Amino acid sequence: MSAAAFYDLDGTLVRTNLVHALGFFARNQQGLLPSLKKTLQTAVSVPMFLAADAYSRKVFNEIFFRRYKGESEDRLRYLAAELFEDVLKPAIFPGAYQLISKSKSLGLKQVLVTGALDFCVAPLVEHLGMDLCVANRLEFVGGLATGRLLPPVLAAATKASWIRTYCEAQQISLNDCFSYSDSMSDLPMLSVVGHPTAVNPDMRLRATATRHDWPILDLR
Repeated sequence: MSAAAFYDLDGTLVRTNLVHALGFFARNQQGLLPSLKKTLQTAVSVPMFLAADAYSRKVFNEIFFRRYKGESEDRLRYLAAELFEDVLKPAIFPGAYQLISKSKSLGLKQVLVTGALDFCVAPLVEHLGMDLCVANRLEFVGGLATGRLLPPVLAAATKASWIRTYCEAQQISLNDCFSYSDSMSDLPMLSVVGHPTAVNPDMRLRATATRHDWPILDLR
């Protein structure tokens, strides 16, 4: 394959976000009281997550993934299939299938570049027929999550850096590649390739895409 298509996930291919996955794991704690406590903690933390994300994606990651501290690696991976069936699969935008199918017909390698957790998106990657996925990874010690991410932490400019390094290693021209995202935070990821596309864009990204004459898609 001489070129690749790089996709963001949340808001681009699916209508869910990181909080939905965290909420799912909270609701599926063993025992009623732990489940209710974790679900309530997740719900009341949403405004804080939004504020942190607006300030800095790095700060958001540090705060958000701390909520996984103490979770069993085996249980998280076991629940990933159920997360896909109950939460992620129903949230796939109708147009996502068509976009990926058309991209494949052009001979492009399909690559998901997401800040979501690797075990959460693995079933989705298989379902969509992606060739490769790079995602964030929780640190586990003694089978339990520490609440920290292993480097590299995929967010904003780090996504663009990963894409550039990947293309160099695969001898792929960035100018021939495509990227898709809904968020202004992914502007580096969009700007690094020759064919950026705003998908279901937020207001800031829509304005930027219009100014640079980038394609704008609505997959909803």
